[in-house]
Amino acid sequence: MHCIKPAPCGVTTAPATSRKYAWIVFALTFGLLLSDYMSRQVLNAVFPLLKLTWGLSDTQLGSLSGVVALIVGLLTFPLSVLADRWGRVRSLIVMAALWSFATLGCAIATSYGEMLVARALVGLGEAAYGSVGIALILSIFPPHLRSTLTGAFMAGGAFGSVLGMALGGFVAVHFGWRMSFATMAAFGIVLVITYAMIVSEKRVAARYPDGRAAEQHASGMRTSLRTLLAGLFSTVSVVCAYVGSGLQLFIMGAVIAWMPSFLNRYYALPADKAAAGAAVFVLLGGVGMVVCGIVTDRICRNAPSRKWITAVAYCLISFVLLSIGFRLDAGALQLVLLGAGILVVAGTSGPAGAMVANLTPSAIHASAFATLTLANNLLGLAPGPLVTGAIADRIGLLGALQIIPLVSVAAMIAFAIGKSRYARDLSRIDALRGQAAKQ
Repeated sequence: MHCIKPAPCGVTTAPATSRKYAWIVFALTFGLLLSDYMSRQVLNAVFPLLKLTWGLSDTQLGSLSGVVALIVGLLTFPLSVLADRWGRVRSLIVMAALWSFATLGCAIATSYGEMLVARALVGLGEAAYGSVGIALILSIFPPHLRSTLTGAFMAGGAFGSVLGMALGGFVAVHFGWRMSFATMAAFGIVLVITYAMIVSEKRVAARYPDGRAAEQHASGMRTSLRTLLAGLFSTVSVVCAYVGSGLQLFIMGAVIAWMPSFLNRYYALPADKAAAGAAVFVLLGGVGMVVCGIVTDRICRNAPSRKWITAVAYCLISFVLLSIGFRLDAGALQLVLLGAGILVVAGTSGPAGAMVANLTPSAIHASAFATLTLANNLLGLAPGPLVTGAIADRIGLLGALQIIPLVSVAAMIAFAIGKSRYARDLSRIDALRGQAAKQ
């Protein structure tokens, strides 16, 4: 059994829950997150085949990838609110079933328009999974594991992308691109059935006695939209954390979407080998999220404000490495620099998530993570592939990839502004928490 430390400023925490069952819930929820990103990123592995089959432009290919992130960005917040009302476990099951069957729809699509609709439905299913899934996980684990669990859960997106591209590329070359989508759909459906058999609202509540009270408290928060918005956007620094995180992930989204095509066009790799090579880069991005999060926690253990500095540093390092890397001739040195750049490009996720948690009331953390997800998608993951594709149609893919690292400069500015306001904003929030605790 876990021993939960009392939360500061009168915040109520959950009593102990079954260690074994909590980790089972984490494993299954993480597994569905892998399915989420496998279904999302398998498309990138078959870009060359779709382009050949339907004669699509790079802009159209980018839209098939970007529409998922766009729908996720637009619907994350409202669907997260609905999930809190209807039940997180039930919502997760419905979401996963929807994106799995929508991925199956991609396998039988006969035109660009049908594929676009199916991809939009994939986005609808995936929209609130990240925020609701992490909210469920954090509710059954002790507070001192939050950073570790959040970093690992977010990195699962990169690992799922790796599996989706590598497996999708292999299946596409040997069995056709339609079978790639069908394989991802089958994996998701099997996991959904397993999840529904093992995880339920009642079983989670039975091991989390304060769950009902927490849900009632959350319902009270939802009755006042003004109160909710005030908590989510209460300070300049928390807005900077949202914006900086989203802008930096613009680069990650673009690279994930276009790396298979980059390797296919400039290294003359067939679709399966290009997808496998791109998967290695995405894996580096996932590992980097975890490693950068650990490094940040250790550096900032006694000075949380340094997290802003580490975020700026990750932006700067990725900007330099990727800008130089994409300007080199094809070869080993280029691949090494690109790999190093991708290793740190999403390293800002950990610091940004920690700052959002520090700067928002614990009672609305699920909504805060939904807002962060919205910013990540609307500012980064959605426009990244689409804008890169549009630029590529005009100056070529390589030229587009040479330009996109410039977005890191804007991200650095956002994080720098956030740091300049952090101390006073945090003091203000602590004062408000103290007043609320006395009431």
